[in-house]
Amino acid sequence: MYSLTVTSKGYTIDANKAYTYKQMKKDIQSLANSHDLTVKSIGQSEFGRDILAVKVGKGSNSILITGSHHGREWLSTHVLMKMIEEYAKAYQSKQKIFGHGRDILNDVSIWFIPMVNPDGVMLQQKGVDSMPFLFQEVYVDMNEGSDDFTRWKANGLGVDLNRQYPAGWEHIKEDKKFASYSHFKGNQPLESSETRALSTFTNQLKPLAAAAYHTSGRVIYWYFHNEVQYLARDIQFVDSIVQKTGYKVDYPPLSATGGGYTDWFIQTYKRPAVTIELSYPVEETNPPLSVLSEEWERNKEIGMVIADYARKHIDKVDNPNSKEQNKKENEQ
Repeated sequence: MYSLTVTSKGYTIDANKAYTYKQMKKDIQSLANSHDLTVKSIGQSEFGRDILAVKVGKGSNSILITGSHHGREWLSTHVLMKMIEEYAKAYQSKQKIFGHGRDILNDVSIWFIPMVNPDGVMLQQKGVDSMPFLFQEVYVDMNEGSDDFTRWKANGLGVDLNRQYPAGWEHIKEDKKFASYSHFKGNQPLESSETRALSTFTNQLKPLAAAAYHTSGRVIYWYFHNEVQYLARDIQFVDSIVQKTGYKVDYPPLSATGGGYTDWFIQTYKRPAVTIELSYPVEETNPPLSVLSEEWERNKEIGMVIADYARKHIDKVDNPNSKEQNKKENEQ
């Protein structure tokens, strides 16, 4: 069990409750006010909910960590919000961050997007009553006639966001042919507002590395036709994460097809990215909150581990926009 607290606001995130979009927005604003964080909306969901990004650190280079691509996977938002709070608090007070020097964040900032799919999260947690009345019967149809939405994985229009990216999208097989609670890849890549927002932000940021948190299985996916010259680097990168989490590593076949965010990132930037699956395996539902404490302990250092690895082993980019933004923030 843990509590995410900010003294000036006095709030606590209850680890016994599902973490909602509304609570996340409130907590991000409080953290930003308390720890002088940069917060921006990178776009909106299909139903107009903000997709929020939070920056911790002052480095002109960065890494990017995302959560809740899928509606039922909001445990990842819990973990990322806790990372934001702990890292920001230690950085502001000039303390080590779980044994890592805060100077890492002077070189490489961490951008967090705790909830890529706020519509899907809300639908999974609250059911059809959270959505417009005229759509409610349609959602039941997309959910194969069930009014139990705990298995809901897609966004608000029934598209699986982590099958939406233009990296092997055309080769994805065995998908649903129409909008559904899960596994409908859409009619074309990046047709969903959420994936367009995240890909655009990534293209602007050009992170040195990326991690996408999902559930479940305690497994790490890292490969999407990684080029031979980068394999040693990328395996070392994954191993640094495995050492902290204790998760197993998936070694997919060379013919692996993608559509996922990290697949696209690896293909586009020739830099390492991982998909990290929290929790022991569960079927089509969210993991129980009873696993949250253990998953936090396994993952609490991962943002710092990735940032430190990136600054030491991944070629930097000369990004004038990033440097100018960094200069403005330091002057404020």
